[in-house]
Amino acid sequence: MNKPEDKFVLMPQGQAGDPGLFQELLKQETVPVPDYLAPNHPGFRDEDLSVGRYASADFHRLEAEKMWTRTWQFVGREEQIPKAGDHLVYDIVGHSIIVMRGDDGVIRGFHNSCLHRGRALRMNGGVVRELKCPYHGFTWDLRGKLASIPCEWDFKFLDKAGSNLPEVRVESWLGFVFINMDDNAPPLIDYLGALPQHFRDYAFERSVIVAHVQRRVPSNWKVAQEAFMESMHAHVTHPQILTFTGDCDSQYDMYGDNISRSVTPMAVPSSHTKGVVEPLVLHDILEESGRMADSDGAAHQLPEGQTTRQYIGELNRKIFGDVSGRDLSHATLAELQDAILYSIFPNTQIWAGYCGNILYRVIPDGDDHESCLFDVMLLWRHKEGEVPPPPAKLNRLRDDQPFSAAPELGALGPVFDQDMNNLGAMTKGLRASKKGAVSLASYQESRIRHHHETLDKYLGIGGEK
Repeated sequence: MNKPEDKFVLMPQGQAGDPGLFQELLKQETVPVPDYLAPNHPGFRDEDLSVGRYASADFHRLEAEKMWTRTWQFVGREEQIPKAGDHLVYDIVGHSIIVMRGDDGVIRGFHNSCLHRGRALRMNGGVVRELKCPYHGFTWDLRGKLASIPCEWDFKFLDKAGSNLPEVRVESWLGFVFINMDDNAPPLIDYLGALPQHFRDYAFERSVIVAHVQRRVPSNWKVAQEAFMESMHAHVTHPQILTFTGDCDSQYDMYGDNISRSVTPMAVPSSHTKGVVEPLVLHDILEESGRMADSDGAAHQLPEGQTTRQYIGELNRKIFGDVSGRDLSHATLAELQDAILYSIFPNTQIWAGYCGNILYRVIPDGDDHESCLFDVMLLWRHKEGEVPPPPAKLNRLRDDQPFSAAPELGALGPVFDQDMNNLGAMTKGLRASKKGAVSLASYQESRIRHHHETLDKYLGIGGEK
């Protein structure tokens, strides 16, 4: 990993930051710039947030009662359950949902509980020919219809027609499968607001998961979620990326209640630095970013008169285009390389762009308000009409394993470890807080404030949802 002090000068931290940088870079584009890359920031108040929002078991229970049962939550990708009987199990604060493809091709969601004595029908995902309770043998077909009963003579009182597995709503968007336990919730496409329009050209319907790594993290789920909702932490937490990342130069945007975005310029040095030369920018973005089309910094030299941003953009344009079978001549340099990260309330974040997409998901660890499961998925593309490779299987790390122990993450593994090193310490610090509150930056941490304002609407704190 780089040693920043050997490569460039760090400026006094109070002087850094230019949120207008991304818009200035867009002026250098040689293709039309999509309207959705324009700023969209509503402005917020600056009041502190109570530490209890993270450290209180009562607040965790309030979320379980009023928010998790009413929001659309990402469960997985359609390619993970391609055949009849393929299923995923999604556990969320006391609820467990089986998301399964039926023998008619329809993806359904069932409450994971036998209607006889309540045993969970499935402990993990996989493939089955039927849903048969391992305790006594009550059996349902792949569409959730009651199929057989043990000792049926002893259940003459049972209404078989009314004993189908209770369902939850399941809807898909670009291959992403979501569930919602609220029958009265708006359709997924409405819940996503501006996101479908912003993602219309990225061909996520032809994505495949090429890496899926999960680990338990000793922090409240919101602490883990918020670690990826601002970039201002990079100069201290991720100093090795400052040569090619405009961390404190990021743009922050919000769209309705459920969608927010940060745009962090790449292939440009952070304004925390001085004296970073272009060859170093090129070398480090290839070696350290984990998202570019190539990762060999020694294999590329910057042509005279070309910036790293131009070179990386064109390199990605060619390789991403070849992989996906698409003509990407219309794509902006921004969409080919910048960290354009969207949040879907409450617990999913996904990187926009034509390839090299990362997806984060944070799931509360049951009733434990100071523990959560952190998922990382990497998405690649395949050509239209091409049989995609099978999606990567889940690599569930032990609690004591670092993300760098997952080779499929490449250079991203050590970066995630740097983030994770903050999270347990956040739990300790929040418990110890004498102040009893956290203070958010007005602009750079506004996605976090937006997240809490939406949460409050579900909880009935700041206005009904």
